Amino acid sequence: MNNKFDALKDDDSGDHDQDQGSPKDSEKENNEDEDQEQNSTKKKMVVPGAGEHPLQYNYTFWYSRRNPGRPASTQSYEQNIRQIGSFASVEQFWRFYSHMIRPGDITGHSDFHLFKEGIKPMWEDDANKMGGRCIIRLRKGLASRCWENLILAMLGEQFMVGEEICGAVVSVRFQEDIISIWNKTAGDRSTTTRIRDTLRRVLNLPPNTLMEYKTHNDSIKYSLGRLPWSDES
Repeated sequence: MNNKFDALKDDDSGDHDQDQGSPKDSEKENNEDEDQEQNSTKKKMVVPGAGEHPLQYNYTFWYSRRNPGRPASTQSYEQNIRQIGSFASVEQFWRFYSHMIRPGDITGHSDFHLFKEGIKPMWEDDANKMGGRCIIRLRKGLASRCWENLILAMLGEQFMVGEEICGAVVSVRFQEDIISIWNKTAGDRSTTTRIRDTLRRVLNLPPNTLMEYKTHNDSIKYSLGRLPWSDES
C-alpha cells in the first residue's frame, strides 16, 4: 500500500446529485438554462481539498441491491444502482469508506461498485463495452479484506496498465461472494494478464486459486432474458 493511504480518516461524508433542468420555450431561455447547468456541474465536480493527497483519477462509489429471482430489464437495473458519492483525494476516499458497511457484514444480494468518475458500472457503458473483467469467487468471510485490498491497489495505481482500469465490484451472494476488476480492452492479452497477476499478488491468493476472465460482450449475450447484473451467480 502506498504511504499516502495512511492519511487520517475524517468524519464527514457527502453525496452529489445532479439536477436536470426543464425545457424552455425560447432560445434565449435555453441558452441560459444550459449555462446554469454547466455552472452547476462545475460547482459539483469534486477536487482535492487544501493539503489533501490527490488521486490520479476521480472515482465514484455505487451501491445496488435486489431481490433474487425477480426479473428486470437493463433500464430497471440502471435505475436500481445508487450513487453514494465521488472523491478526488485519499482523504475524501476515507470519508466515504470509513462510514460504509463492509461487504462481509451485508446479507442478501448486494453489490458495491467503485468506478472512475463518469463511468457507470454497467457492461453497456461506452468505457466498458469493449472490455471485460477478471473474476474471483470467494468463500464467505473473505470479501471484506479482499475488497479493501483490491480498491486500495486500484486507487494506488498498482496495476500499472495505464488508463485500462475502469473500476471494481464486490458482489455479495448467499453462498459465496465475488470480486471483479473491469478493464477497457478485452482483446489486449498482455493487459489482462498483468491485471490477473497483480490481482493475485495484492490479494495474496494461493497459486491454485481459480480466476476467470469474461468479456462484457459475452456476458451480455449470456444474460439475454436474464437480469444484467454485474456478476450474476
